[in-house]
Amino acid sequence: MLRRALPRRPEARRILVGTLLSAIGRGLTLPFLFIYLTDVRGLTDARAGLVIGWYGAVTLALSPVGGTLIDRFGARRVVLPCLLIEAVGTGSLALVDSTGSAFLVMTVIAIGSSAIWSGQNTILASLTDDGERQRVFGLNFALLNLGIGVGGLTSGAIVDTGRPVTFQLIYLLDAVTYLMPALILLTLPGVGHRLATRTTGGKAPSGGYLTVLRDRPFRRLVIFGLVLTTCGYAQIEVGFTAYAVRVAEVTPRVVAWALAGNTVMIVLAQLVVIRRMEGRSRTGALAVVGAVFATAWLVLGFAGVIDTGNALVAALCVMACSAIFGFGETMLSPVMPALTNALATDELRGRYNAMSSMIFGISGVVGPVTAGPLIGAADGRVWVAFVVGGCLVASLLALSLRRLLTPEQDGRVPAAATTLEPAPAAA
Repeated sequence: MLRRALPRRPEARRILVGTLLSAIGRGLTLPFLFIYLTDVRGLTDARAGLVIGWYGAVTLALSPVGGTLIDRFGARRVVLPCLLIEAVGTGSLALVDSTGSAFLVMTVIAIGSSAIWSGQNTILASLTDDGERQRVFGLNFALLNLGIGVGGLTSGAIVDTGRPVTFQLIYLLDAVTYLMPALILLTLPGVGHRLATRTTGGKAPSGGYLTVLRDRPFRRLVIFGLVLTTCGYAQIEVGFTAYAVRVAEVTPRVVAWALAGNTVMIVLAQLVVIRRMEGRSRTGALAVVGAVFATAWLVLGFAGVIDTGNALVAALCVMACSAIFGFGETMLSPVMPALTNALATDELRGRYNAMSSMIFGISGVVGPVTAGPLIGAADGRVWVAFVVGGCLVASLLALSLRRLLTPEQDGRVPAAATTLEPAPAAA
């Protein structure tokens, strides 16, 4: 299954290696930023929250600019400096000693990360044809989670709040891992150049974000993504954790094991899922994702209504919720970017991918803001009803999208395999 999921182009395989290496560095630091800022650097909880929220706001604001630059100059000229900026910013976290320096460093990191995801998706899309693109994006997601899991286990054995140098070490290691995909891209001189030159003869690409938003199928896909991620992904960090600890009354350690189970589910199931999804409707798969997410939240909701004496049952429900949610992610991760790039044109591919990544940024702001008040109402039942209902609405939106797509775009007809030749390197 792994051999079948690998892209035909060796350049795409090397890009995937870069994803794995940078994900290991991301996993080193991902769980510890809030702890580092508060327990090690002495920021208050409120200031640390503002710093992290500022990062999300800056990233979201700059994402459209990144998409425009990718279409105008090529993903290569955008991703390479962004990876270097990200490396500098991440390494500088080791030197943070005040609220002001934390804001400054997080601003640098946000500038770097604003175009990396959309740029790398654009590069992968340019190196794969539509027949293999779904498999490759699924494999990319599995490698991302595998790297984060490996990095998290490694840093868990290293960090110690009583020894700030251990946190400085993992941030410096994270900075080094961001250089790995940059070095790999530098060894591929024919990869990541402006795609529009292939169809416009070197002229500036026509249209912009208004043209992208006029694309009715993509507009429907964006609405689906906003509803699903607001009631799904965006609830993991705040809603899931708060409900599990405050309503289901499980320990934080159970939450940690549940999130680890989520990663294990993704790594183990991803290759099986992408194989079974070949030749099947992408919109049908997205509708199933909504139903799976809704099921996961119902299982979590059950953990909050059982008798408080059944701590073991509550813990099992929390872990089952996370695992079921991970199974849904294995279907969403290959389909969403594959469908985005099936709808995109070469002239505007960077903008399409930027808007797709903005879905997660917008929902990442809306989801946490709504989770707190909803969990506080009626012992969390209002929150459960909101996220379950939202996921089911997303399923209906996915089904309504099907009639707007051609069978090829929907994945029901295998796309004819085309041999992609690398674009000539710029003189």
